[in-house]
Amino acid sequence: MMTLTAADGHKFQAFEAGNVNAPRGLLVVQEIFGVNPHIREVAERLAGYGYRVLAPAIFDRVEPGMELDYSEAGVKAGLEARAKIPEEKTLLDLEATAAAFSGKPVGIIGYCWGGTLAWNGATQTKHFKAASCWYGAGIAATKTAKPNCPVQMHFGTEDHSIPLSDVEAIKAAQPSVDVFVYEGAQHGFGCDPRPSYSAKDWELAELRSLAFFAEHLR
Repeated sequence: MMTLTAADGHKFQAFEAGNVNAPRGLLVVQEIFGVNPHIREVAERLAGYGYRVLAPAIFDRVEPGMELDYSEAGVKAGLEARAKIPEEKTLLDLEATAAAFSGKPVGIIGYCWGGTLAWNGATQTKHFKAASCWYGAGIAATKTAKPNCPVQMHFGTEDHSIPLSDVEAIKAAQPSVDVFVYEGAQHGFGCDPRPSYSAKDWELAELRSLAFFAEHLR
């Protein structure tokens, strides 16, 4: 873990993986469960493709070191923590994390809440060269926002927190964004500790994300 400081003076932790001298960076944005073992595993795996990876602990604004499991209690605690953090503060944390890559090309990838935050990072800052947003339920609310970098999105047809009508509305509002929809996939299909995990859909979505970053992080 490394300590970063946001523009408002807030100090927070970020999990670091990969070679600090890697030519490209990825910012991994957490779900509503914190920078838990799963997110650290994601960061380590992505670092294996030649990236320096940072995963900021957004929940440090509520409770430093907060890590949750995927139980009902974990979901409840995560939703409560998320509700206490204003959107503009999450952006400060993303910007501070992006700055830690020292001018190297940086992509952002986020899951669940992090999928929405990745979209916000792409539309409300100019720090990222590409953004991959996995099942972000809040994206539809700002679907007409203008991205400042190439964006791709990943949704499941059986995601009960994101109706397909929202996905279609996003497609209509963002014709330049690649929106991938996975038949039969549920919310969290890319997270192996969750019952909704789908190995085949995760594998395809991750391959698409890696190809996307390889193309745009130059």
